Amino acid sequence: MSAPIKKRLVIACGGTGGHLFPGIAVAEEWTKRGGEVLLLISEKHIDALASEGYSHLRFEKMPTVAMPKLVSLKMPGFLLRFVGAFFSCRKLLKSFQADAVLGMGGFTSTAPLIAGQSKGLPTFIHESNAIPGRANRLNAKFARTILVGFERCVAPFGHGKPVKVVGTPLRPSLEVKLPKADTLLEWGLDPAKKTILVMGGSQGARRLNELVSSSLPKFEAAGVQILQISGPNDYEAALPAYEEHPNAGKLISFCSEMQKALAVADLAVCRSGASSLTELAHYEIPSVLIPYPFAADDHQTLNAEIFDEVGAAESWPQGELSAENFAPRMIELIQNEEKLSRMSEAMKSLAVPDASGRVCDVISAEQ
Repeated sequence: MSAPIKKRLVIACGGTGGHLFPGIAVAEEWTKRGGEVLLLISEKHIDALASEGYSHLRFEKMPTVAMPKLVSLKMPGFLLRFVGAFFSCRKLLKSFQADAVLGMGGFTSTAPLIAGQSKGLPTFIHESNAIPGRANRLNAKFARTILVGFERCVAPFGHGKPVKVVGTPLRPSLEVKLPKADTLLEWGLDPAKKTILVMGGSQGARRLNELVSSSLPKFEAAGVQILQISGPNDYEAALPAYEEHPNAGKLISFCSEMQKALAVADLAVCRSGASSLTELAHYEIPSVLIPYPFAADDHQTLNAEIFDEVGAAESWPQGELSAENFAPRMIELIQNEEKLSRMSEAMKSLAVPDASGRVCDVISAEQ
């Protein structure tokens, strides 16, 4: 049994679902152990959507402060906003009586970490990806201890500070797996058909959405159904294809109950953000990963390699896919029961079910 915590933790986790959802997972575990949490999120609409349903947690919005290139006309404005964010964070830390600060990645974490360090508080960062992004390479300078999701991410942080492999925290709402047949009926899907779950992350993935929407006739003809989470930006563009092929599956813009989406999947196709990969591993879902080709430092390709190398997923470069070859490759894979079974077992081997607890253990031990 974990030791009780009587400490106050500030978690900076805004900007994307990949930062916010693991931050919420840590917050849930910290409060379950008796501690108090303040979550700092951005003013983006996606943060407001993703934080719905967590009224028992305290959220504070911070202005989004994305760092431009060093030689940029935007730099003076960035510095002014950053100084304002820094002093705002110091004030928040004081009023909350914070005992520690955890940054989950992105430049939303930078001002809180510097403010925490300036007040002498223990500071931590978490990096979910296989390689740290530009923001976390900066944030590491202001962290006492660095936490990572993958062993492969230890070396890129270099030496000089402790780096601990803890996995990527999973939202508590996803821990309990729902019965597949009942959940298919709840979605209005056919329990007799194979189901492909399509998700582009919290903000969608346009090319992935286009490939799936254009392939609906082929999926429908093969008796394969789709549950597609398009993201709010691409929903209207994808909708006509589903109206034309109503038996091909179901389209939703955003899913606040991912446990219901993951429960029905025989195969998933998605980007390779670390948070999505954590969820797929927990649910042991064979997957096709299509890394976002313009991700910083190509980190999504590196994430996908970890899962591809052990046979848990297949990594398909976006540039190799077209409306002509995408559906046939997906259909061939989902009809290969033996291969899907092997992929599922490999996925299971990559799951870290107690990642939230590991993060809390490190933070509570080092205060």
